[in-house]
Amino acid sequence: MKRSLALLAGLLAGTPALAQDDVKFTPSIDARLRYDKTDQDGVALDANALTLRVRPGVTVARGEWSALVEGEATIALSAGYNDGLNGKTRYPVVADPRNVELNRAQLRWASGTHSVTLGRQRIALADERFVGPAAWRQNEQTFDAARVQWGFGKAITADVTYSWNLRTVNGERGFGARPTAIHGDNVFALLSYKTGPGTLTGFAYLVDQDSAAVQGYRLSSQTYGLRFAGNTDIAPKLKLSYTASWARQSGWHRNPNDYAATYWLGEAGLASGRLTATAGYEVLGASSGAALTSVQTPLASFFKWNGWASKFNPTPANGLRDAYGTIGYGWKKVAGLDAITLAATVHRFDSDRLDQHYGNEFDLAAIAKRGHYTAAVRYASYDAHAFATNTRKLWLTLEWSL
Repeated sequence: MKRSLALLAGLLAGTPALAQDDVKFTPSIDARLRYDKTDQDGVALDANALTLRVRPGVTVARGEWSALVEGEATIALSAGYNDGLNGKTRYPVVADPRNVELNRAQLRWASGTHSVTLGRQRIALADERFVGPAAWRQNEQTFDAARVQWGFGKAITADVTYSWNLRTVNGERGFGARPTAIHGDNVFALLSYKTGPGTLTGFAYLVDQDSAAVQGYRLSSQTYGLRFAGNTDIAPKLKLSYTASWARQSGWHRNPNDYAATYWLGEAGLASGRLTATAGYEVLGASSGAALTSVQTPLASFFKWNGWASKFNPTPANGLRDAYGTIGYGWKKVAGLDAITLAATVHRFDSDRLDQHYGNEFDLAAIAKRGHYTAAVRYASYDAHAFATNTRKLWLTLEWSL
């Protein structure tokens, strides 16, 4: 990271003298106050976590070049929870430890459909199933990386990243199995072709978790696959969206496990006016049934997948099948607000092998937006059958961004 910052500073210093109005300074800040209550069977006390996250930053741009620097601070306003680092094991884990760190520091060149980004950056690829910023957590997941995005005409795009260091959601106080950072030679490559019905993407994710403390290197993997996503109007005021994805994963680099497992996803959605409905089926396949030989996605944005109660990270040894459905309803410009959204999701979780019914979950959300503010109430209830324990979670969130 120091090498990246030195290069960034050198490039800016080497820029010819400019008139003041040639350079654009854009400040940014976002803040999120969140209360998280977790009631988990088998854990003595309920977690009551009140945390405040603030991210101030500035972008300096001229022409095709820009430089961004952003800090991140998370303050624990209550002490009644296990943040994964404080040793309070009588409480459930709410993985939002207090933290102050440099969140992003990047230099970017962009021209038309071409761009190159160097430094500590946010990376969200495709649907964030394999690589994402884990934006739900107060401390964001970022990457020390070099990323090239290139367009070939209007239909074909390539997106290639080499990342030598992952900054985790554990923040500056991380240690042991929950470290601040994980080094490794990570390569993410996507090649996409846009057609009328949708976009076809071939992808390769080579994940190198080069730390013995993090599952003994067993989260290092190579995943190759295809994804197709698009939408179409099927009737007046009725839109159909669809996604299909398939991939094959095996061990990579220093992973001692010899395994191969299959991933696939099918999802369809309908939108008509204020009403939306989505149904999907996702499989993170198993191999032999040994620990960490099922499909693993350690760099994913987990909150988006497999229920908000977060029971399936890492993926169980016997794999995971998630059948889910969501219905939502929204209003715009009502009651003095810009938008209000209500949503409900149900999940049925099963194993990929041995025919185990893990459990069921339902998730509820109410979100309101006005100007720079967003307020949300979310609730998750996981009913355990053959995996983990009954868990209920409630979140109250207020966000402000500039």
